Amino acid sequence: MITVVRFALKVVFMAVVFYFMTRLLPGIDVIGNPNAPLGITGTFLWIALIFAVVNAVVGPILRLLSLPFVLLTLGLFLLVVNAALLGITAALSDRLTVDGFGTAVLGGLILAVGGWVADQVLDR
Repeated sequence: MITVVRFALKVVFMAVVFYFMTRLLPGIDVIGNPNAPLGITGTFLWIALIFAVVNAVVGPILRLLSLPFVLLTLGLFLLVVNAALLGITAALSDRLTVDGFGTAVLGGLILAVGGWVADQVLDR
């Protein structure tokens, strides 16, 4: 039961990270739905949930397949993996748009730092 609560809190935290990411990066936009039951906040929660599922299902596969490149670049290729996960999330949702690869890499970096902070806060 505690892992479900931790997962839900991480999704909420990542929704906040998505909100600030859309404010920082002009190439990443979230099209909010003000008529939805939770409004625009619900849109950010939905996108964070999709990203969490993509990261949990596709993320380990991509990390395993890209392991030689990760070792060769001393871990910097993980930014490309995070950009790919953000792109997959944008492809699955009609509410998230990512304009280019560079923007996706910067967004992936912000999401990686946000996920790390969420893990540090929630593991205590």
